[in-house]
Amino acid sequence: MSDLSSKPRPQAGQQPVPQPADPTPANPRPVHSKRPEITVFYDGGCGLCRREVAFYRRLDGAGRIGWTDVAAGDSGAACPLDRAAALARLHLQRADGSLASGAEAFVEIWRRLPGFRHLARLARLPGALRLLEAGYRGFLKIRPWLTGRPGG
Repeated sequence: MSDLSSKPRPQAGQQPVPQPADPTPANPRPVHSKRPEITVFYDGGCGLCRREVAFYRRLDGAGRIGWTDVAAGDSGAACPLDRAAALARLHLQRADGSLASGAEAFVEIWRRLPGFRHLARLARLPGALRLLEAGYRGFLKIRPWLTGRPGG
């Protein structure tokens, strides 16, 4: 039986020739492009909003999301909304240029964060997104008092 292996076999008395290491890791991690899948526009002047975004940013998968603090003025030409609209509620822009806001935006964020994907799946149930949006609108009404910024 002949050896069909392409590796050279050492002759008697010779040391085996070291082979270069396989450049492909055993468990390659997915490589994400530099451009985020979504860009989130949030009100960094809202302490509650800022803490939530900081929490999300520490999670696996957060590198797939761009985070833009509209209150800090770092959105520049990247934000497709006027400042007042962008500060009024959470918005995001998908890589294809389409926009989402409110509960729909949260679901888009959750889809990209491993610990939150189950919430994104639940949001697909009939009526769930509508219920989440109603809850988010309720939150927006009391947000100024929760954040210590009544009237703004």
